[in-house]
Amino acid sequence: MVEVSYKKSEGCAIKECQDMIQKSLRTPMVKFLMEHMEKTGCKVGDNFIKAGICNRKIGGQYIVVCSDQVRIQDDVNQEVIRHLIHAYDECRASNLDWRNCAHHACSEIRAGHLSGDCHYKREFLRGFMKIRGHEQDCVRRRVMKSVMANPFCSKTAAKDAMEAVWDICYNDTKPFDRAP
Repeated sequence: MVEVSYKKSEGCAIKECQDMIQKSLRTPMVKFLMEHMEKTGCKVGDNFIKAGICNRKIGGQYIVVCSDQVRIQDDVNQEVIRHLIHAYDECRASNLDWRNCAHHACSEIRAGHLSGDCHYKREFLRGFMKIRGHEQDCVRRRVMKSVMANPFCSKTAAKDAMEAVWDICYNDTKPFDRAP
């Protein structure tokens, strides 16, 4: 769960983050994801995504963009896209249970693979400089970080869950025809 308070921390101010979220909502990829959520039967209102100050241990929450962890528009765009992929997963899977390590891992695999968060330039800027296989390594690293933060998943359970669902979830590109 995300713990939210409403004061400024290391990233940007909540108002600034909320303004960047509004800009994100006008980008083609965000519009595409929101349209597909609506087509799947999930209502996406004006306040669906909000800015807040978050505890570092985040698991199972997709509607709060942590203003203390973003600084620029690109950061916010990536977080909004990632969160919308999680929201899409929750919308289309009536039995998605964030306490289930495999369910959590699957949505994280999809979000990491489809959001562009593991694009080569982002990995390079994070200090990971691998020519081949960087995207899958990044997705695996970020899945483990997220699922291990889930209080229902130990490190072993997170790794086992990720490996068990990797192929099916990595290759599931819905609502896209292929990975963007």
